[in-house]
Amino acid sequence: MKAVRKIIEIDEELCDGCGECVPDCAEGSLKIINGKAKLVSDNLCDGLGACLGSCPTGALKIIERDAEEFDEEAVEEFLAEEKKKAEVEKTMDCGCASTHIQSFKPMPVSQPTPCQSANIPVNIGPAGSADSALTHWPVQIRLIPPHAPFLQNCDLLIAADCTAVTAGNFQERYLEGKIVMMGCHKFDDAENYIDRFAEIIKTCNLKSLTILIMEVPCCSAMNVIIKKAIEKAGKTVPVEQITISTRGKELERKSW
Repeated sequence: MKAVRKIIEIDEELCDGCGECVPDCAEGSLKIINGKAKLVSDNLCDGLGACLGSCPTGALKIIERDAEEFDEEAVEEFLAEEKKKAEVEKTMDCGCASTHIQSFKPMPVSQPTPCQSANIPVNIGPAGSADSALTHWPVQIRLIPPHAPFLQNCDLLIAADCTAVTAGNFQERYLEGKIVMMGCHKFDDAENYIDRFAEIIKTCNLKSLTILIMEVPCCSAMNVIIKKAIEKAGKTVPVEQITISTRGKELERKSW
C-alpha cells in the first residue's frame, strides 16, 4: 500500500559510489549498483535518514513522496536472504576451484643453466625468484570463510582489487609474508564485509592488519568497514593503512 511519507532520495550526479552510506543502513536498503548508491526497494527504507551523515558528497537527502509503506517483515526477510546469498561454502557442488581452501608450500628454486639465465629479467620476484609470494587460495574476500586455517595468527593484508595492477612489484612491496584478502566494496556487500572481518578479528588472533587502498574517494570506505568490524568484534588489532596513487606511488602510511 502506498502513502506519502519520508523516504531517502539519491542524487546520482553527486554520488561517487564510495559506499560509506551502505553500512549505516541497518535495513540493507542501500546498495552500490553500477558505481552508484541505489535504493533497493521503497518498503525497505524507514525514512529516518541514519545514512545521511556518512555521505561525503551530500548526495543523500530525505524527501516526502508517494511510496510503499515501510515493512519490517520484508526487511527481515530481505536481510535473511542476503545473508544466505553471502554464505560461502568451502566447496561448490560443481567443484569450482575458486572455493577450495588451499595453502601453498614454497616452490623449490632450481638453478638455471647459463642459457636460461640469459633470458631471465632482473628483479623478477620475491627473493630473486619467479615464484609467487602468494601462500593460499582463494584470495577474494567473499570466497574466504572466517574459519580458513591460513587466517590463524597471520599478518593480514586487505587490498582493494585495483592495487594489484597499480602498484609496481605488488607482491614484494605489500604481499610477501602476509595473507591477502582482496575485493571491492562498490561491487560487493559492504555489510557482509563488516560481518566477515568482525568474525576474523574476533576468532583468528591476527598479528596485524594492513589496509591497502587507492587514492580515489570510494576506496576510503574500506577504512570505515574495518573500523566497524573492529568495533563489532570487540577486539583490537594493530592496523596500518597504506594509500597509493593511480600511478602506483605510495602516498601515505598511517597507523590506527
